[in-house]
Order: sequence, then C-alpha cells, then structure tokens
Amino acid sequence: MKTLSVKKISFPATESAAQIPSIFDAEQIPFQQINCVNWKDYPYMPEAKFRIAHTGDAVLIHYCITEKSVRAVAPADNGRVWEDSCAEFFVQPTDENKYYNFECNCAGTLLIEYGIPGNREHAPLETVGQVARWASLGRTPFEERMGECTWQLALRIPVSAFFHDKIALLDGKKMRANFYKCGDKLQTPHFLSWNPIALPSPCFHCPDFFGEIIFESK
Repeated sequence: MKTLSVKKISFPATESAAQIPSIFDAEQIPFQQINCVNWKDYPYMPEAKFRIAHTGDAVLIHYCITEKSVRAVAPADNGRVWEDSCAEFFVQPTDENKYYNFECNCAGTLLIEYGIPGNREHAPLETVGQVARWASLGRTPFEERMGECTWQLALRIPVSAFFHDKIALLDGKKMRANFYKCGDKLQTPHFLSWNPIALPSPCFHCPDFFGEIIFESK
C-alpha cells in the first residue's frame, strides 16, 4: 500500500484555483504518478500525474495529463464525467467503509458522491459548486478531439464538500485514498490508478485497495 504525506501550505480561499499550480511550484510540491495498469485488456497508459497539498480547511489537487485524445461531453455537474477524459480522487475519511469520489473531467465538470460500493449518493449541487476548479482547456463541454493533448486541472476541495462528515481541520488526519485516470468512452479506453488494484476487471469503487494519505500539521 502506498503512503503519501500531504504538506500544509497557505492558500487563501479568495485565490483562484488557477493559481494552484504556481503555488505548488513555489512550495516544491512533488508530482505523483498515476501509472498502475491493472487490467491487461486495457493496456494504454497516458501520462498522468498529480500533486496534492492542504490548507487545513481544504484539499488542493493539481493534475497534469497527456493522452491520445480528449473528451468533455458531460454537460453539467454530477453527470457521467467518467466517460470523458477524467481525473479522480476517492477518499475515505474515517474507519467506516463509506467514502467520497471526486471525479472531474478535463473541462472542470465535477461529480461528487458518497456511500459504499454499489450504493452511492450524489452530493447536493450547492456542495459541488463549493469546489473551485481551473481547467487549462476551458470550462465548455466538447466532443472527442483526436490527437495528442496535454491538459491540466486544479481543484480546491473545502472540508464542507465532505458533506456527510463534520471535518473542522485536516491537520494530522490520516485517510485512505486512491487517485485515478480514466476515459470510458474515449477511442482508447483506459483505467489507471495510483495505488494498484488486484481485481479481475476494471473497478475503482474498491476501498480495500486504497492507499494512505497523511495530512501534515504546520
């Protein structure tokens, strides 16, 4: 099981999510690879990496991805973003089997759910709207574009987005999590993970295969 320390940094809530990459550069937050190809029927491995930090009251994530084509068809939040060029963060804040999935396509359209595998509850759209997003390809949906493309995505996820938990501060907390890159309906479907998954067919809703993230205190 992989373990990742999440550095605490200063990033005011008033700052645009577009500033996250440059702040991460200044803070020397390193990238982690999403490069586990878990299923031989889906061998394609785009270049996918992420880096993560926190501010005490929010999780900050920056994805950088290069792939053969890009797609952002989902028209609105809480839609089928996993069918697009999608980067995902699944996290289990407590010892319960329940967890959150934050799935965001390359146009910044976001899905948030909570529950157990096979029984998921959508977050209220008001809650989803509290997550600040920046997408290098813009925020307008589009059909699949062929040809190699590099895109970036940055998210500021406030603790209020964990809508079934009362989390005041992230400092010192240990959570189980995994990070994914997928594209179910791209010309070349793929299913990559940060922490490896030992299942016979593609499935990201598998908390038994989450790694561990530890939120540092300053």
